[in-house]
Amino acid sequence: MTNTLNIAPLDQENIPELTKLINSAYRGESSKKGWTTEADLLDGLRTNETSLHEMFRKPGATILIAKDANDQLTGCVYLQQQTGQLYLGMLTVAPDTQAKGIGSQLLQAAENYAIEQNCHSIIMTVIDVRYELIDWYKRKGFQPTGETKPFPTDPEFGIPKQPLQFIVLEKKM
Repeated sequence: MTNTLNIAPLDQENIPELTKLINSAYRGESSKKGWTTEADLLDGLRTNETSLHEMFRKPGATILIAKDANDQLTGCVYLQQQTGQLYLGMLTVAPDTQAKGIGSQLLQAAENYAIEQNCHSIIMTVIDVRYELIDWYKRKGFQPTGETKPFPTDPEFGIPKQPLQFIVLEKKM
């Protein structure tokens, strides 16, 4: 089932609500309602309001948010232009609304944004052991580049329960 969404750039006044949504989707018990949880891989929060404000202020950055017909925040995606490429991060869907096409709609909005910004590709990093998520992105046209990146050691990003690294995925536009 696909929900019709209103997808638009984030207004900074929505950052507190967005912080709760992101943390509920990635960490803790609430995240286990969805299939994108990182709760078994990481302790701690996924983000905080300060980090979101910093991301929001980066040059070339935007955060798209999705609201449903009842004006409820259901998802988001972080986008940042980087020399002809668009970095995509933090694609988030509320755990109780996952598997309903919201992530696909946000990803399509990100692709449309990349085209509007004349980006030749979209790149992202995904934790290497998140096989189902990597497979989902592959079905959407993303491919591993062969590049890996170290997982952040900053506890504000989370405390790994096992060794982790990122793989880089790319989709040509």
